[in-house]
Amino acid sequence: AKNGLKLDITQWREKRSLNANGYAWTLMDKIAEKIKSTKEDVYREIIKRVGVFEVLPIKEIAVSSFIRRWQSKGLGWVCDNLGACKTLKGYVNIVAYYGTSTYDTKEMSRFIDEVVNEAKNQNIQTETPEQIENLKSLWSEYNG
Repeated sequence: AKNGLKLDITQWREKRSLNANGYAWTLMDKIAEKIKSTKEDVYREIIKRVGVFEVLPIKEIAVSSFIRRWQSKGLGWVCDNLGACKTLKGYVNIVAYYGTSTYDTKEMSRFIDEVVNEAKNQNIQTETPEQIENLKSLWSEYNG
């Protein structure tokens, strides 16, 4: 039905004042301030360090189009050009990183751990390990 409704029924959950994702963004903002960058650049850099990715051979003539379309999916959807593919003539290897919105619990936990490690490296106060584990378990509970 073109004019019908689509309903999604999910379990009601109270919103948390500080969740793992919000905490990660708070820390990335503090890191950015310390290193004179932006929280978005810090986010992308951490995704490149520990994020989920695919290495894809892309036809040379399609590389810029692929990168533009991939990166249009969101802030964390980042690409790096690795250069010419050694096995396919006329192709380039692209590392295509997925944004955190697609991460499962284990992947997001690794991402948050890296944000916390970077904050500590910059001498930025972080929550205790117990508080961080609690935030990660709440993220897992709400995001599967």
